[in-house]
Amino acid sequence: MKSFTSGGVAVVIGAGGLGSALVGRLLASASFDRIVVGSRSPEKVRQLFPGRSGRSKIQCEAVDLSDSDSVQSLAATLGSTGQPLRLVICATGVLHRGEGIRPERRLEDVEMDALTTVFTVNAFGPMLVARHLAPLLPRRERSVFAAISARVGSIGDNRLGGWYAYRASKAALNQFLRCTAIELRRRAPEAVVAALHPGTVDTPLSAPFKAGVPRDRLFSADTAAARMLHMIDRLSPDDSGGFYAWDGSPIPW
Repeated sequence: MKSFTSGGVAVVIGAGGLGSALVGRLLASASFDRIVVGSRSPEKVRQLFPGRSGRSKIQCEAVDLSDSDSVQSLAATLGSTGQPLRLVICATGVLHRGEGIRPERRLEDVEMDALTTVFTVNAFGPMLVARHLAPLLPRRERSVFAAISARVGSIGDNRLGGWYAYRASKAALNQFLRCTAIELRRRAPEAVVAALHPGTVDTPLSAPFKAGVPRDRLFSADTAAARMLHMIDRLSPDDSGGFYAWDGSPIPW
């Protein structure tokens, strides 16, 4: 990634389909000295990248976005390395999970437990990551804090309704990122904060809904990761606080 000063640390939170693909791409880029992966199951991450753990570039840390202490512990670990934190990507998200969490089609489908879980993973968790990791970004060098949002989180683009928890949690994430961008302009003027929409990615998150997606609009995780990183490379401080699609086009709030 040519837009970053070489060396330093990149952090990916979440090791699902897209998160793991992002890690793989970052490992191959040689732009960072260390790639830190925050996951609820760090041992599974190590198994995804055999031979790259231990003394190599990848470092796996236990992070649970519902547990502020685990995010704070990650920040303490990063702060103790002495290496600059140049890139943070929150690649977490939940749309459905078992029988308890499914996209709501009607108001009658809305449930408090599901709302709480979806907002925790999609909005509150990334905000905790920003709370603890954004202060570690360099003050006078380019850095990026990005989170994976979704076009369905756009209020202006909403024509179909439904999917209450997912839509609203991504809209909340976008507002959290916008606020963070405004504050960081004062603290770290070269930092970029962005909400990114990767398109429909062929992962378990989209699996129940991908049948109607045109083939040229259903992206593999690796393709989506490559496009996300290319977009991140192109973002400047003037773009901070924006909401962008995978092709770089802005998305209405």
